[in-house]
Amino acid sequence: MHLAGELTILVVSRDDALISAARAGLKERADYRLVIAEDGKPAQERLNDIEVHLLLCDLDTVDDAQDNILTRARVSHPGVCRIAVSSQNRDEADSEAVRRSAAYLYLFKPLTPHQIALMVKRSLEMNELSRRHRLLSRELKISVDDQIFEERVDMSVKGGYSQFEKLVYASAKMADLIVEARKAAVTDLPVLIEGDTGTGKELLARAIHFNSTRVDSPIHVQNCGGMLDSTLHSELFGHVRGAYTGATADRLGLFRAADGGTVFLDEISDVSPSFQVSLLRFLQNGEVKPLGSDKLLHANVRIIAASNRPLLEMVEKGEFRRDLYYRLKGFSLSIPALRDRREDIPVLTDFFIEKYAGVVGRRVIGITQSALDRLQAHQYPGNVRELESEIRRAVALAENGGYITERNLSAVFDNLVVAPDVGQQAEMEGGTLKEMVERLEQRVVVGALTRFRWNQSKTADALGLSRVGLANKIKRYGLHDG
Repeated sequence: MHLAGELTILVVSRDDALISAARAGLKERADYRLVIAEDGKPAQERLNDIEVHLLLCDLDTVDDAQDNILTRARVSHPGVCRIAVSSQNRDEADSEAVRRSAAYLYLFKPLTPHQIALMVKRSLEMNELSRRHRLLSRELKISVDDQIFEERVDMSVKGGYSQFEKLVYASAKMADLIVEARKAAVTDLPVLIEGDTGTGKELLARAIHFNSTRVDSPIHVQNCGGMLDSTLHSELFGHVRGAYTGATADRLGLFRAADGGTVFLDEISDVSPSFQVSLLRFLQNGEVKPLGSDKLLHANVRIIAASNRPLLEMVEKGEFRRDLYYRLKGFSLSIPALRDRREDIPVLTDFFIEKYAGVVGRRVIGITQSALDRLQAHQYPGNVRELESEIRRAVALAENGGYITERNLSAVFDNLVVAPDVGQQAEMEGGTLKEMVERLEQRVVVGALTRFRWNQSKTADALGLSRVGLANKIKRYGLHDG
């Protein structure tokens, strides 16, 4: 089986022999990314920050058989394949952790590189088969009740949805943004991310870090909004004992704590003019002067900054230093508001349904078309964060084993005016008559192929085409199954 895209394997271990075997076994696979965590805490951070496909946990790092990274991942990340590894003499002690985590495999050290490579390949294949089986089962259940769940047209740019770590999208606007973000990730330049509150600026920052050469070093996050200069200086640059009342011990500061890694500064537009000078000096020379100290230290840190206000406008008004703005703007990325990329709403909705159904232990088959239409008609002042909150609430209210319906949505969705065909309107906007007709034709062909599960004979009959005619249109529009 061919698995598309980069697959992340998270190894939780302090055993140098196991880590070396994993590196040696997987080094030949360009589509594998190996991430190492010493114990449960950094492993949990990695699970929350990046899309992990397989979790390989050395149970020698686990102290509590009932509450550990494997057992928690079973609930928080049910789609991640879980494998337990242990020393021979710990078999009885670790059996409880293996049972509670529903680990796919339980193996004993030492493992050879060849064993690890084969184990990872087969485990990922089986996990993908299980995922496809769940999706197919859900689709078959949905298809028998067309009155409450109408078929939705696939409006994505590649026939499905895409992910950049935890960012889920299907729109062309987000696809273009992610292309730029991937370019930024492989450089060491500062990145400035602008966008409304709730659009996912921190998720994008973390995705850039975990796709950079600094992935093995930490990323630390600091919200700069509403903080006094002295407090912000202490958080970022650190302080020495006695620097101010209550400073009873030295503080390292995030810049030095993240040495070799990344610091994400959110709401950078809120920092004072005097603190902007300190940031500029750090960006120029990497200089760190702890509060109350005469020593100048240095830290090698990449800065990713974010603002929900247009910084260039603030520069023109004299509210933000021009030299600092251009220092921060090594790469400039702007995340569009959710109301400007409504084709992302269906895929985000499906993603959040699967996410929160697993968290609360409920079986939710999907969402009715009428409920989805209402979700797509909303303006979302809170952007993706507002949609996620709404779906989390709806999943909790939906009938177990049923669908999210209009009655499960908040009152704010009650009086919305739903467009008769949002998808078709989006398809028909812009371009020449020939281009609009081609877009509409492509949409109809994709819809028919999806409805008949890519059975080309049935699709051709339904569209009044010959098999050759349908094949020509599939080739012309670059369509593919899945």
